[in-house]
Amino acid sequence: MEKQPPNKFLHWIKTSTTSRMIMIGFLSFILMIPLMFIESLIRERSYHQKDVVNEISKQWGNEVAVYGPVLEVPYKVFRKKTITNKKTKEVSTEIIEEIKYGYFFPDKLNVNSNINPEQKKRGIYSAAVFNSDILINGEFKNLNFGKVEVEKENVLWNKSKIIFKTTNVKGINTNLSIKMDDKEYGLSSVASNKSREYGFYTLESNYIPINKLQKIDKMMSFSLAFKVRGSKEVRFIPIGKETNAQITSSWKTANFMGDFLPYNPDKIKENGFDAKWKILDINRPFAQEHFDGLPQLREFNFGVNFKIPVDEYQKSLRSAKYGFLVISLTFLIFFLIQTISKIHMHPFQYLMIGLALLMFYTLLVSISEHSNFLKAYTIATLSVISLITFYSKSILKSIKFMLFVFLSLSILYAFIFVIIQLESYALLVGSIGLFIILAIIMLVSRKIDWSKS
Repeated sequence: MEKQPPNKFLHWIKTSTTSRMIMIGFLSFILMIPLMFIESLIRERSYHQKDVVNEISKQWGNEVAVYGPVLEVPYKVFRKKTITNKKTKEVSTEIIEEIKYGYFFPDKLNVNSNINPEQKKRGIYSAAVFNSDILINGEFKNLNFGKVEVEKENVLWNKSKIIFKTTNVKGINTNLSIKMDDKEYGLSSVASNKSREYGFYTLESNYIPINKLQKIDKMMSFSLAFKVRGSKEVRFIPIGKETNAQITSSWKTANFMGDFLPYNPDKIKENGFDAKWKILDINRPFAQEHFDGLPQLREFNFGVNFKIPVDEYQKSLRSAKYGFLVISLTFLIFFLIQTISKIHMHPFQYLMIGLALLMFYTLLVSISEHSNFLKAYTIATLSVISLITFYSKSILKSIKFMLFVFLSLSILYAFIFVIIQLESYALLVGSIGLFIILAIIMLVSRKIDWSKS
């Protein structure tokens, strides 16, 4: 029986270097699909973690931001209203009395806060919460109505109040009262639609007697102490003409935030931190008195963030973003070995190696949820490298090639780990590393005779 001539196309696929390159590129592209699903899984787990943390924070007490105390003084203004009689066409003038309010910030504001943080867990997730003791004191003086030119008799001193705002009333576990000179005045919530503006709940005192405020050239001291439970962060707004603040805590990974940073260089200590601020009115873009309502000052704050410092999901997601690089370089390693040694590798074997590389990311995410990122990365790396190395032994039939695969993958995963840990120098180190990898590939590929491809 006469032999049929071999199929040239199939022979080209089996023996051609070009066909192997096309096959490797196609498999790399196909493996991007499950890699995208893995990235989606990491984001989903990250969102679930945030939901759990927010739920814990909501039950315990949300962030704490403090705005106050502010002195609210009502005053009378008068305006003329012209009235025309429709029948007689006579014009008359009527004086309309209106009540407006002046808001005065303290001349001195001192804030002392001692924060005791802890971690609350639910399942595999944890959230940073805290108990805090806050003492606010200072003084009011020189209340000036010069901007609105109000007569002294039209200032309703006996109707004055203290306004205090905070984002967290749920966490307050003491009765709030402010001591003005030698008398205390309770603070209670404002029952109105405007009781919460810009995220702040408004508390106010009862009327303060006139004999406390009629001598506006004298200093009035105040003091306010309370305990509050919260989570995530503590922030204060520097409304004093001179604001001095001190926050102490046993939390060891302080993240200072806001428009103003602590001035003391020794703020970070072995057992926590002791941060101090001094902010003058010239340092902030708002005045000491306001006659058109209280301004929205949420953005002009300072404080400390108590979020869990390590985000394992963010690191896992950054690892997954290098997935295409890892798969491509691993396939390239096997391609160079196959081309140089003339060993035949089936596309199915490349596919198995690619799937093993994808398993790295699922192992990384699942283990990091129960441990730290370093341990999870180490276990996932050793597992995947060991699997691919022993699998390559059965394909390449050589201890030398197996050790080369092991060494190459170890260097590659170590390189990715270093890039993930870096922030400011990630681009620089990554660029240098890729340049070195490219140089090695160019050096090795010189031995390949591309004319037979």
